[in-house]
Order: sequence, then structure tokens, then C-alpha cells
Amino acid sequence: MKYIFKIGENECFWGGTSNDGKIAPFDKKTKLWHDFRKDCENQTMPMLLSNNGRVIISDKAFEISIEDGKIEIEGDNVREEQFGSTLRSAYVGAMHKYFPPRGNMLPTEFFKTPQYNTWMQFIYEQNQKDVLRYAHDIIKNGFEPGVFMIDEGWQRSYGDWRFDELKFPDPKGMINELHSLGFKVMLWVVPFVTPNGRLFYNANLMKEFNPENYDKIFLRTADGEPALSHWWDGYSFLLDFTKDCDRAFMKKQLDALMKDYGVDGFKFDGGQVNDYGINVIGEVNRDHTPNERNIAWNDFGAQYAFHEYKDTFMGGGKRTIQRIRDRFHSWDNDGLDTLIPYALMQGILGHPFICPDMIGGGEWMHRAKNLPIDEELFVRMAQCSALFPMMQFSWAPWEALSPKMLDAVRDAAKLHSLFSDKIIALVKKAEEDGEPILRSMEYNYPHCGYENIKDQFMLGEDIISAPVIKKDARKKEVCLPEGRWRFRGSEVYDGGKTVCVDAPLEVLPYFERV
Repeated sequence: MKYIFKIGENECFWGGTSNDGKIAPFDKKTKLWHDFRKDCENQTMPMLLSNNGRVIISDKAFEISIEDGKIEIEGDNVREEQFGSTLRSAYVGAMHKYFPPRGNMLPTEFFKTPQYNTWMQFIYEQNQKDVLRYAHDIIKNGFEPGVFMIDEGWQRSYGDWRFDELKFPDPKGMINELHSLGFKVMLWVVPFVTPNGRLFYNANLMKEFNPENYDKIFLRTADGEPALSHWWDGYSFLLDFTKDCDRAFMKKQLDALMKDYGVDGFKFDGGQVNDYGINVIGEVNRDHTPNERNIAWNDFGAQYAFHEYKDTFMGGGKRTIQRIRDRFHSWDNDGLDTLIPYALMQGILGHPFICPDMIGGGEWMHRAKNLPIDEELFVRMAQCSALFPMMQFSWAPWEALSPKMLDAVRDAAKLHSLFSDKIIALVKKAEEDGEPILRSMEYNYPHCGYENIKDQFMLGEDIISAPVIKKDARKKEVCLPEGRWRFRGSEVYDGGKTVCVDAPLEVLPYFERV
């Protein structure tokens, strides 16, 4: 069914997917098209919110087109509602009615200190010796221990979630050592299964998980055969978490890792809507939609206290850790320029517990090709991340940077820890009321002309972070709302105007309400 909504005068919308953060808000000049039934990445919700309190919402994925001042939606059960007259009232009204906060409370370790991921440091060459060296170097170089994620390459094969003994000869000893250093340990997993070898052909193994339905495991084609899906690491079978046997297959392995080795949790990668739809070879069994299968994958992982996702449909209101998709090592090409806009959109889509991508960027080809590191960019990415709810390192800054630049990055990490009590208080509040932790100026100060500000953000209601996102910039213009604002613990500025502050390379401009 087709629905048409006209965009009003001075009205603009946010919503849909976090990938559109850079071009939001959507107004009469916007031209946009998506079909969320087939393809959506990062955080996506079938919901649009206006600065005038208007909400366009559905409980299913839809196709959306914005052009000539109109929003056209092809889908089912799409409806329009009014909640007050601001972006914030639209968000609070819609979320409380349709997506109230739910799920387990999140471990504070995610927010207290920076996180560390081994992907950009080792890419596919994960191994016990280097992992331990990296962990010790974190502390040796003045960084605090935190959540530690061992990324792709630790496992025997996709779907065989046991340590590769050649790379990790003593995984229990390694994890014990990481714990003794103060880290919580997470392992990377995906819902894919290598389409040959022991896991596929050994029927007895399948019978361990579901004796009666072992031949039903995997996403199936319309004729009942296991379906191949094309993803970034080739072609694999794909687990279907709408089925008991697939959930049991994965859960038994993950629970064994926790019981036998002391693993604390898992980074759940992949499982995008398109993995279950347009990436599949052949016609897929239609018992469930690709969107429903993505939801099932996300809900499966949320049972583990330590988890992380980045491709989530209809995850609004759930207490889950969400990361911005892989960013490039660049200033303005899907790099630093997108961190704030994407995060603001994540928040307004009902995902308060957000982590920027790995500092320096997580798009691995830059590292694989051994391209040069822009040290200034690395520093500014760290500063931008410092007052997010979470920040995550991967490239070892002590290896990538000169001593001066390393000091600046270390200071950004210390700043995050300094604000951790305030961040954790906001996390606890968001767990109860669902409101964003990281907010746009328009969200907190409606109808003040702030709707297009995307180079600064508010942490709750009392802190403004205004990172430098332009190369070679040493000053920063900051929009201060009404009130009095203290700059980096010293000088006080009157609000209601834009001010220009010094921002040398070692400085993140931020203000606290007096």
C-alpha cells in the first residue's frame, strides 16, 4: 500500500537509517530513496520524526522516497501520529508507545574506560602472542584496561567457534592473563558457516544440537537446500535464528567458550538484512522476512551481557550496544566527518548506547595496503570519540603516532575516563527512559534554528562537545544555547550566540553548563 505525506513549511525529519545522518534532516529540498525490506545496514528503524512533533511509523520495513517536498512510503500499516510540537516530544512519545526500553541492564565496563579491538592491529592474523603483547602495551603506554575484543581470525573456521590451536595454543591461559590485567574479553562471531568440511558434512555433529531436526539447520532455499549467502569473506551458509536448531547450534558453542575458557562475551558481526535477502543465491524460504531474521540474530546475541552489534533492524528501545559501521581513515570521505551525524541519527532512532567506529577508522584496506597514517586525523578521531558513551581503539596509537600525538590521544582517553561517572549516570537514565545519551542541539533546544548543526553534540543536557573535524583547523566555532557555559573547566561564556575558541591539536573544545 502507498502512503503520501507532505513536508510542512519549516518542517524537517530525521529517521530511517543511521547511514543517512550526514544528509539529515530531510526537508522540502531532500531527494532520497531506500527499500528497507531488501537492504539496510547499521541501525535502521521504520520511523520518521519531525521537529514539529509529527511521527510517521510502521511496525514493518518499507520502501521510502522523499522528493518534491513529499514523503512516499510503500508498505503495510504505516501511520501518522502527533506527539507535542518538538523533535524531543516526537521521540519520547513514539518510543514510549511503540518501543519502550527493554532488555538487561548493560555492564558499566563498556562506558567506564576505552575499549580495545584487535582488528586493525592484526587484521586476519590474530594470534595469542601478539594479542597478549598488545594488551600489555596498552597498560605500559598509560591507557586503562577495559573491554578487549579479539576479532576475526581467532576461530578454526566460520561456524566452528573453537580456538585455532596453532594461533592460540593456550586460550584459557591467555584469557586468565587478560583478566588479571583488568580486561573483559569478547570474541568476534558471525552467523555464517563455512559451506564444506566437518561442520557441514558431519551429520553426527548436527545431531548434537537438535537430533530430530538436524537436517533443517541453516537458512534454506525454497526447495529446502541450505542457502549460500555472498558476504565480505566470500560465500557461506547462514544460520537462521528464527529456528530453535540454529539457535541451539550457536548457543552451545558460545556457552562452551564462556564455561571452558572464561570468555566474557561476543562481538556479533554480519547478519545484515541483505545477507538474508538480496545476497542469497536462489529463492529463499519465505517463512520469515530478511528483516525478521536480522531481528532474531540481534535478539539472540542480546542474551549475553557483553555483546556488540552494528547491523540492526528494529532495535530501537532495546538495551544493546551498537557501533557505527566501519569508517574510513579520512577527513571527509565516510570518515571523521560522519561520526557525529551518524551518532545523532542512531540516538534519534532509539539506540542510546552507541560507540563510534575504531579510532583511526575501521575500514581495513587502508591498513592492509600499508597506506600512511594521518596522525592529526588519528588525534581528532580520538577527541571526537572521547565524550561519546563509548570509545574504541584498535590501531595501537603508540605504534602509529609520534610521542606528541600519542600524548594527545592518551589525553583524550583520560578525558573519557574523567567523565565516566557522568556518562554512566546518563546510561542508567537511558536504560530507564530510553532518551538519547548523545543528543543534537535541536533535540535539547527546539525551534532555535539549530536543526542543521552536525559538527557538535550534547552529552545529556549539560555538556557540549565540539570536536575539530577539519584538517589543519586550530580554532572552532561553537553554538552555545542560552545559559552560561564553562570552557574546559576555566573561562565562562554567555550563551545564546556562537563563539570561537582556540583548538590547538591537543585540545578538544567542550563546555559544561554553569
